[in-house]
Amino acid sequence: MSEHKTYIVLQSIIVILSVWLANQLSDRLNLRIDLTEEKRYTISDATKTLLRGLDREVFFEVYLAGDLPPNFERFRRSIQEMLEQFGEESNSQVQYKFTDPAQAQSTQARNQFYQSLMEKGLQPTNLNYVQEGNNLQKLIFPAALASQGMDELAVNLLKGNRASGHEEFLNQAIEGLEYELASAISQLGNDGLKKVAFITGHGSPEAQQLAGLKNAILTKYDLFDVKLEGKKELIGYDAVIIAKPRDRFSEPEKYLLDQYLMRGGRLIFFLDALSVDINSALEEGTVAIPYETNLEDLLFKYGVRVNRNFVLDVNSGELPIYTGNFGDQPQIQMLPWPFFPLITNYSKHPSVRNLDALLTRFTSTIDTVKAMGIKKTPLASTTQYSRVLGPPVRVALNDLRDELNPERFNGGIQNIAYLLEGKFTSLYANRLVPRGFEESKFMEKGAEGKVIVFADGDMIINDFDPESNEPLALGVEAYTKATYANEQLVLNILDYLVDDSGLIATRSRELKIRPLDRVKVKQERATWQLINLGLPVLLILIAGAAKWYLRKRKFAA
Repeated sequence: MSEHKTYIVLQSIIVILSVWLANQLSDRLNLRIDLTEEKRYTISDATKTLLRGLDREVFFEVYLAGDLPPNFERFRRSIQEMLEQFGEESNSQVQYKFTDPAQAQSTQARNQFYQSLMEKGLQPTNLNYVQEGNNLQKLIFPAALASQGMDELAVNLLKGNRASGHEEFLNQAIEGLEYELASAISQLGNDGLKKVAFITGHGSPEAQQLAGLKNAILTKYDLFDVKLEGKKELIGYDAVIIAKPRDRFSEPEKYLLDQYLMRGGRLIFFLDALSVDINSALEEGTVAIPYETNLEDLLFKYGVRVNRNFVLDVNSGELPIYTGNFGDQPQIQMLPWPFFPLITNYSKHPSVRNLDALLTRFTSTIDTVKAMGIKKTPLASTTQYSRVLGPPVRVALNDLRDELNPERFNGGIQNIAYLLEGKFTSLYANRLVPRGFEESKFMEKGAEGKVIVFADGDMIINDFDPESNEPLALGVEAYTKATYANEQLVLNILDYLVDDSGLIATRSRELKIRPLDRVKVKQERATWQLINLGLPVLLILIAGAAKWYLRKRKFAA
């Protein structure tokens, strides 16, 4: 072998060995560089801490597989990439596999498998799409079952605001993948659940009306019914919920809530400002009457005021109207009812970001007032096509039928929910402590606390199945069976209030959609096709010509 050939062989071996060594080092050292603008391939520090602390394997079986349209294939690939990162960060304690639920031996076996998945809590989606000129329909499960030992948890991954459009909705689901998967791992490994107090009495709804709310909370937290009357202190709870009270709170009861907050507590208020008799509204009409809960001064001190009005919105839910019987079956007609605003406008706060539509009923507006040192964040609001009815508020079906002209709904965006954070000042500062409490234990200025106020108490009340009269899940409408995000909202705000790990912050992840300019693509298509096809050939010809010229010059010399 000549010296020149030996040199070429050795050089080739060195190049091959260098590439092999680089691959081995990158694999062993787990080197990854995220060059994307929004760091889409970088998981948060809170998630990394969770994964590195795993001492038992967590297994995800994902049921989004098989033949999928391109946008859902992108979603599937994003799930796989996220789980791969979880596996690497957890030292292989997170494992996964993808299963196509449609791969069954018969139609009957497939349908039984579908039913078993739905019974476990996995939500299917019916896809309609076009492929190679054919209209196709397919039932898919964009969800997973997470398991650790004997514990199993359904994880639905297709979440977002459907009002945003199809592509943006899918992008929002991808943005939320880290939180949904990490939250499932945290829930599986959480032996000591956070404690949530539910304040009873004061005319709050009956147990059956709150079954959907309480069942949802119990999936992640310990829930306790708490009666304030006669208590000397309110301690030991990570969050406290006040749900649609209709009767007065006494001063001692308000003092308990106030001092709980002063000690760094978390309060959630779901409040109705006005009372409406819906049966009277459907007949000759009625006037809404204010609720006297005696909580106004407490909330005013903390920084908000729930107004005694109703906000109407063109973007609304529907009211079931009985129109008679067909045989022995009652006929129900659903009519748009602006007193039931559908909320799709949210702030970028992680507790509500990318949330789907929220169904509210007889909602009021909220104003902020001065409260030193308190940060006020609006969480949810109506659309710009709203209308505010001030007192006295008349509610009548017949009055509204002739007034659904969008030009009359020009009230602009109205806030219906606020988050308050900071070191609150007690309502009882410079006042006498209520009788029966020790003044020495009184706190005038609190530790860091949080308060969330929703100007609607009905949003946490579940509907009932018209046939069985059983309570439905929170957010499920009785007649249309449409599912709204009321349950997810409650869980999100509880996660934000009581989560010390910071996982909820991962819901702030933002992935930008960078669509191609369709007009420019059409105009420049031929140019770019020529470049893509012709440029590689031209470069090869140039390289060949250069080599030929250099060889000729070398041997001519």
